[in-house]
Amino acid sequence: MLDVRRLRLLRELAQRGTIAAVAEALAYTPSAVSQQLSALEREAGVPLLERTGRSVRLTPAALRLADHAEAILAVLEQASAELADGRTALSGPLRIGAFATAVRTILSPALVALSREHPGLELFVSELDPANTPAALRAESLDIALVQEYDYVPTATETGLDTEPFLEETVYLAARSTEPLAAHRRSSWIAGTPGTLCHLMTVRACEAAGFTPHIRHHSDDFGTVLALVAAGQGVAFVPLLGALDIPDEVILTALPTRRRTRLAYRRGTGSHPAIAAARGALHTACSTIPAIKAGRQPHGRGAARRRHDLFDKE
Repeated sequence: MLDVRRLRLLRELAQRGTIAAVAEALAYTPSAVSQQLSALEREAGVPLLERTGRSVRLTPAALRLADHAEAILAVLEQASAELADGRTALSGPLRIGAFATAVRTILSPALVALSREHPGLELFVSELDPANTPAALRAESLDIALVQEYDYVPTATETGLDTEPFLEETVYLAARSTEPLAAHRRSSWIAGTPGTLCHLMTVRACEAAGFTPHIRHHSDDFGTVLALVAAGQGVAFVPLLGALDIPDEVILTALPTRRRTRLAYRRGTGSHPAIAAARGALHTACSTIPAIKAGRQPHGRGAARRRHDLFDKE
């Protein structure tokens, strides 16, 4: 009989590519991962790994088994969800992941609603960049999370996860003037930490407009980003959720670029009562944000004055 925990390790190796990456994601040592995969190889009775020096490659049999592992793990999740559906009240841990602006604007009111309606749930929140979220869901350190993509940073198809539409936002150019994007080819820029989606989006959107941005400051908090823009330290891209409180000195220019957020959870868990409750609470909290509910742009003295096309020229 094949061990399910070892099948999960094989699935992760197929997804991540190296034993070191699997070990880091699942909080194992590399040697422990190697030992478990060797045990799975003995259970399977066929070679699963081709070892060349310090690297390993999955054999054709291992790739087929990894595909089966996806289906097996999803069925087990579905079985767990059906068992939980028979309970009279929701209880136990529920681990939710979200990016910073969503924690403040959406997740906080959702947590209030979940705590009030389901006091037996033990809620855990992790703030993390969406680039790291799919791996955390597959590793079971999260149960449900918000993942996102920008027009210039599409996400790859993630195995083992189901997603559903959640929110689409306008992206704004935040500056102290109404000049179009192309006029800022020589400006200093403020972007997220290298490796985050926000940083990559800044680079790619500027390159699409014909220049490489000179990134002077890095911040993953849009409140800090807007404060730096207000202080004349550069310009930045800011999505709607990050632009609900605008300094007087900042002008937002709406761009055709969009940020799309989706709810994600492990395949087979969507009908689990706790996941279903979280889905409902998050959708409700999102729909009650005034700017989103009314379909308006940010308002206030620092609101957008006019809209420019992303490719406007000087």
